[in-house]
Order: sequence, then structure tokens, then C-alpha cells
Amino acid sequence: MKRGFDIVFSLIGLLILSPLFIVIATIVATTSPGGFFFRGVRIGKHGKPFKIFKFRSMIKDAEGKGKWNVGDKDDRITPIGRFLRNTKIDELPQLINVLIGDMSFVGPRPELRFYVDMYTEEEKSILDLKPGITDWASITNFDQFEIFTKVVDPDEAYLKYIRPLKLQLQLFYRKNNSFLSDLKIVFWTIYKIFSRTQKLPREITPIVTAFKAQKIENHINKEVAVSSSMT
Repeated sequence: MKRGFDIVFSLIGLLILSPLFIVIATIVATTSPGGFFFRGVRIGKHGKPFKIFKFRSMIKDAEGKGKWNVGDKDDRITPIGRFLRNTKIDELPQLINVLIGDMSFVGPRPELRFYVDMYTEEEKSILDLKPGITDWASITNFDQFEIFTKVVDPDEAYLKYIRPLKLQLQLFYRKNNSFLSDLKIVFWTIYKIFSRTQKLPREITPIVTAFKAQKIENHINKEVAVSSSMT
């Protein structure tokens, strides 16, 4: 059922959005050299690499030449790129990945090999699933680019604050996924895009709340340790 859903709705989406694709592709290609698609390598189901489709939002061959995680102030972002990234329009070409079977509408977001190589044995089970355009972690970290813009080192922020919760939510999805939950994730993703709400689905609220509480506790403990060492 899931694959049938992916084929039908990715095809419908590509047909409906084709005029927008033409406009965006033309703007991207004419405002900076490098073509209109970004084809970065990501890790898919069972650890198989594939090339993801995105509208190019950075200068040609930017990936790997600077920070992996990008905030609004990164000078590699093209004139139209900031708009594409903030509105998530750059992600729309992944409908092609869904249609050809590399990805699904819903599933753990595909990672770089660099981060997959850090997986624990438990986390490797995430690779049992086909990666998706959206998932519980995408909904939770919808505005993560804002964090990357505010910090000095976006990669360090990703490893400390984004990735640990992302993995928890992906493992939760791995153990509790269903076609009904996929539909709910799609609904919440669309709702987030248009409303920019900070609300979260009840299924993942306890996980997010516990994670944030732990981070606060760890921060307090560090402050206490520093204070004790100075006395």
C-alpha cells in the first residue's frame, strides 16, 4: 500500500507542480552558474547510497567545502537559495526520488555517510526503512536553520542538539510506523509549512519534552561543576 501511495501521489505532485518546477529551475539556473538541481549523495535503505534531488540553493559544488549544516548567513547560499531553503521549496524535487523508489513520502530523513558511520548498533536499524521526504524529526526540527544561523559552529550544534533527538524520533518511527501514522506525518508537515506553528503531535511530545529536560539538567550540572571547581 505504501509503495502504491508513493507512486500515485508523487506522479500527481510532479504533474501539478511542473509549471512551478520550470519557473524555479529557470530562476536557479540563470541567477548562478551550476544548473538547477543539486544531486548530493545520501545513504538509503540497507545503507545503499543514492543521489538526492533538490533545487540547488548553494553555489556549485558547495557541499563538503565548509560546514555540512547551513544557516542563513552562509556565503555559499545563492540569491534565490535562502528563499528556497526557508520555504522548503528546494525539497520538492525529491518527488522524483519517491517516484523512482529511492525514497518514500514518509521515512527517516536520509543522512550523509559521515553521520551514518556514527550510528550505534541500535541506530543502524533506521536503515531498515526507506528514507523519506518528511518524518517526526522533520516536524520537530522544522526551523533548524534558525539555530544554525545563530550559533558559531552549525556542525557542532547539529551533533549536540539536533542529531540526538532526531535519532530518538527516527527510532520511535522505526518501532511504531504504520500507514495511518504516515498520513498523520504528511498532514503535520503541510500544517507546519503553512502555519509555522510550534505545536507538536501528541505521539512525540513526551520524547521531545524529555530530551529538552535532559539538556537543561546537563547544562545545570555543568554550571554547578564549574562553580564548584572555582571555590
